[in-house]
Amino acid sequence: MKYKWLNKKQNENLIVFFNGWGMDESVVKHLDCENFDILMFFDYNSLNTDFNFKTLENYKTRNLIAWSMGVMTATLFDISYNLKTAVNGTLKPIDNNSGIPERIYDLTIKGFNEKGAERFIKNMFDEIQNLPKINRTIEEQKSELSALKTYSANPDFKYTKVLISDNDKIIPTKNQCAFWKIEPNLKSGHCPFMLFKKWSELL
Repeated sequence: MKYKWLNKKQNENLIVFFNGWGMDESVVKHLDCENFDILMFFDYNSLNTDFNFKTLENYKTRNLIAWSMGVMTATLFDISYNLKTAVNGTLKPIDNNSGIPERIYDLTIKGFNEKGAERFIKNMFDEIQNLPKINRTIEEQKSELSALKTYSANPDFKYTKVLISDNDKIIPTKNQCAFWKIEPNLKSGHCPFMLFKKWSELL
């Protein structure tokens, strides 16, 4: 697992962002950091990381925003948070009833290539203009898909807020609603971040 500081200015407050599969910071770089340091985790080919989680204890508040596959992955690390937001993801993201149907997921891995990556990016958004350029290799993304199948969420992890888009073509909206037992509360596709101007609006 890789990490990157999107903002590090010795603020008292921290937002930890667990990104979605195959992503980098392109989808959130427009968000205003305000008085938050922002730490992003991404690339879940392995859960090993050289990041020292003890250093996060220096912050007055630690908040989590997890998106897509990051919703499950974030639960696997022992970090104490004040607020925890799940965005378009569940604790069972590869599941016929609560996530991406298993057959579709397996077919995605089997046939994943450059065209498949382009199709995925287009399916993430309602609007297909000005799509972000993701700086990840096809090989990296494909192996990450396989790795994610081997992880299981911590079932005791509790999110304090859940956001679900009404037109999610990646993790079907109806499956997210069934898992969380709430109705959609965003008018968007799988990637809803363009609806927001600053990180704090997601907490």
